[in-house]
Amino acid sequence: MPLSDHEQRILEEIERRLAEDDPAFVEQVGRTDLYTHLARRIRLASIAFCVGLVMIMLFVWSVVVAAIGFVVTVLSAVLLYRYVGQLGRDQLRLMQDEGFTVSGVLGRIVTRFRRP
Repeated sequence: MPLSDHEQRILEEIERRLAEDDPAFVEQVGRTDLYTHLARRIRLASIAFCVGLVMIMLFVWSVVVAAIGFVVTVLSAVLLYRYVGQLGRDQLRLMQDEGFTVSGVLGRIVTRFRRP
């Protein structure tokens, strides 16, 4: 449902005041979209997954560290699955075209296992 003229004027006034009060925030919000937000989260989950694997490898010295590493690995894998599932097909193709980056590799893996 479209906004009425009065509601549109109120919205424009709010936007104008926000731009005057905090221009850095307005610029940051204007630069960020869903793709960049999810790509950042995918990178962080990938790093957590690798850290969890390293912690599992430390099983020789501490069982507790290895158990925590297992939990970190499983949670980060679930988050990766969730975040990649939120991406659209066009975004996956962009990630795939990036080459040998974490997001590019994940994009290729997901396109292979995604149902047509």
